Amino acid sequence: MERKSRFTQWLRRPRSATGGDTGSGAGAAGAREDLLLAAAAAGFPLAPAAYPSGYGCSCDRIGCPTPARHPVSFAWATQASTDPEQVTRWLRADPQANFITATGLVHDVLDVPVEAGRQALERLGASEVEVGPVATSGEDLRQGRMLFFTATRGTPEDEDEWWPCELDCHPETMDEHPGLRWHCRGSYVLVPPARLPGDGRVAWLLGPERPLPDPLTLLEALTDACRLAVEEEYEGAAWPIGR
Repeated sequence: MERKSRFTQWLRRPRSATGGDTGSGAGAAGAREDLLLAAAAAGFPLAPAAYPSGYGCSCDRIGCPTPARHPVSFAWATQASTDPEQVTRWLRADPQANFITATGLVHDVLDVPVEAGRQALERLGASEVEVGPVATSGEDLRQGRMLFFTATRGTPEDEDEWWPCELDCHPETMDEHPGLRWHCRGSYVLVPPARLPGDGRVAWLLGPERPLPDPLTLLEALTDACRLAVEEEYEGAAWPIGR
């Protein structure tokens, strides 16, 4: 019970402690810079991303489909860097920019609905399975997504074995992994702290200093939690009856 309560406490931590609402002014800018440099120091390759502008996106694309969630450069995969001086230069050039981290180089990310992530954290904690960095993305901890950072499986010795990011998007795999997105080589996620349109934030729940686990140690708990979340959603929905 003690282990379970620790995960519950992590889920309830104030966002200011994990890279969410850090206030305003020079203090907030410094805290944000510290968090981004900590991610770079942990080996996460970073690149600048768009940020909210009003209710839209800072990019010049009319009707941007992913406002404040995409890199600013098409060359983000080769541009991504862990060099603290480069990250600092990007921050100085555009202090409002969000940042993405390229997956499949050092880390992968298992991306699940936040409720499924909460259930998985409780199960993993009860089983004493070590969890690596975890971030939340959304307006609060009752909705949005939860991002589990793991060691990568995107750069095996045998290049024929690497797993493309789009694997989880194939229709034939959805029953197997409902609600799960596996970000590996060729993909990216926003790295905390990041702002989304409205009141959305991307914030650390468990910080980037934690060791990266093998994704397979988390996969069963995450897929089971996603499946249960889908079943609960369908059980709570009334079946439409024709008139």
